[in-house]
Amino acid sequence: MVQNEITFENLPKAVAHLVSEVAEIKNLVCKGQNPIVPPKRIPIGIDDACKLIGKAKPTVYTLVRKRLLPCYKNGKHLYFFEDELLAWIEGGKKKTVAEINEEAKAFISEKHSDSSLL
Repeated sequence: MVQNEITFENLPKAVAHLVSEVAEIKNLVCKGQNPIVPPKRIPIGIDDACKLIGKAKPTVYTLVRKRLLPCYKNGKHLYFFEDELLAWIEGGKKKTVAEINEEAKAFISEKHSDSSLL
């Protein structure tokens, strides 16, 4: 409810809003759960980023210059977010032999079923 002043005209809306808020609080209390608060994304500096991804500063600067590493620049300083750096690392995953074989089998079976339709 945006308005703090309750008038006779908006009294039903205010009561409905309060009822829904109380129901939500009651639901949380009954479940014994804390309200879900999204985690704060705190930027880290270049030194922490180097430690996190296991690269030297010159390598990180090169990756940033080539726009291969996600970063933010404010003035002369570079900032990074841990979740983005971890996603960058995950993006470089090499497939295992089993994963490659599964993809090959799926590709062959797909092509085989497509050619049988002709």
